[in-house]
Amino acid sequence: MVYEGLLWIGEDQGEKLCIRPEMANRHGLIAGATGTGKTVTLKVMAESFSDLGIPVFLADVKGDLAGMCRPGQDSPQMRARLESLGLKEAGFSYRSYPVCFWDIFGEKGLPLRTTISEMGPTLLARLMGLTDTQTDVLTIVFRIADEEGLLLLDTKDLRAMLLHAAQQNKEYASRYGSLPKQSINSILRNLASLEEQGAEQFFGEPALDIRDWFRQDSQGRGMINILHSESLIHNPKMYSTFMLWMVSELFEILPEAGDCPKPKMVFFFDEAHLLFDDAPKALMQKLEQVVKLVRSKGVGIYFITQSPKDIPDGILGQLGNKIQHALHAYTPAEQKAVKAAADSFRENPAFDTRQVMGQLGIGEALVSFLDKDGIPGMVRRSWILAPQSFMGPISDGERKARIEGQALYARYGVMIDRDSAYEFFQRRSIQQENEERQLKEEEARKKEEEKAAKEAEKEAQRQEKEKARELERQEKALAREAQKRETAKKRAVASVAKSAAGTIGREVGNEIGKNVGGSFGKRLGGNLGASIGRGIFGTLFGK
Repeated sequence: MVYEGLLWIGEDQGEKLCIRPEMANRHGLIAGATGTGKTVTLKVMAESFSDLGIPVFLADVKGDLAGMCRPGQDSPQMRARLESLGLKEAGFSYRSYPVCFWDIFGEKGLPLRTTISEMGPTLLARLMGLTDTQTDVLTIVFRIADEEGLLLLDTKDLRAMLLHAAQQNKEYASRYGSLPKQSINSILRNLASLEEQGAEQFFGEPALDIRDWFRQDSQGRGMINILHSESLIHNPKMYSTFMLWMVSELFEILPEAGDCPKPKMVFFFDEAHLLFDDAPKALMQKLEQVVKLVRSKGVGIYFITQSPKDIPDGILGQLGNKIQHALHAYTPAEQKAVKAAADSFRENPAFDTRQVMGQLGIGEALVSFLDKDGIPGMVRRSWILAPQSFMGPISDGERKARIEGQALYARYGVMIDRDSAYEFFQRRSIQQENEERQLKEEEARKKEEEKAAKEAEKEAQRQEKEKARELERQEKALAREAQKRETAKKRAVASVAKSAAGTIGREVGNEIGKNVGGSFGKRLGGNLGASIGRGIFGTLFGK
């Protein structure tokens, strides 16, 4: 509730205990054992900030903060609480508050996403549990992607970039040093594990623009942004890393505002100890720096945890507004924690802070707020006001209807997959495959052409040989034909000659035989002369 422009949080014997709006960005702490009323205090503070027009972010780790979208319900306990604190006379009424639901997994709220690049290598390394060497390799991979103009939006982009760096290790080694294959393989394994935990839903676009949380409703009340964290809290590293990223993102995007009359926005980080567990020294230094400086940008951060000892001293010293619920001490370590918590308050001579801390009832707390000069007020024992909105979960059907009815649903409701490193390497791979295929096809074509040329050459040679053989056959045939004609000619001549020689020989033999021996001699001489004549000419002409 708001009282005279102040955030009315509790009451001590009729005196209203309030946080001054101009001091609300000096951060704060809500601490106490389980079941002592921290969640009610968180709701009361969130409602008060909203009433002042200040947007709020809070993580709902148990699911019972979703009811802030509905008016509270009357009950005998509530009536007794209102009467004891005089809230009815102060204008208390049950009412709902403007709520926007968010969920990293996109199941019970608008999908809350960021990109790999926006998360950065340091937080991403913490999320994956990388060693120092692996973190250095991841940082170099981010640098390579930045220098080569490659967007890292989702996990498949990062995987593609890691594989590319491994393939081009020799090329990059001269500039950045060797990128050990073992380290890259380890990062890839951790990335696969991260995807199994839901990182594929968290990393992508449209990425959250935190400026969308700086909104008010039509009545001027600040929007209460509720991150559904029932599932997320089971993955402490993802939960804490997201919170760390969000603080860093705020610090980077918001301009300097100096001393504001009231915060631009207030963040409540439940289970705050998870932010600091196992955090590397460099990350802790950055977080401390951001917490110190982000107040000058108009942002108040309130950590919620069981014991102040969960908060590092460098950050605890920055928390000016404190609400401490009951803290029990059953062991020496717990007694030490109670003493440290009591000593962090400005002493009140009316009671023993340490003793009272163990006697506080549910809904009761020790409070100390900064005064107008920024000085911590004396510790007071206070009853925390009752929340005006409903305390408890809402049905899935009502939640879905409210999610789909939110103004930002059209912007964040559907995931998009913009052209980035993965698509670039996919195109390049396809191009290389096409080029390789074309090269192979060209080589095959050349081989086919060479083979065809060789076949053609062989065929030409074969045809040439065939022509030569044909010419040779024709020449031989012509020669044989000529020889036959010559032989026939010779035979004809011989035949004529033999015939003539035989006739001549016969005539000569007849004459010789006639002169020698009459008729018988003539016949004998003619036959003999014919034979001799034919023999002589036959010898001369071949037959």
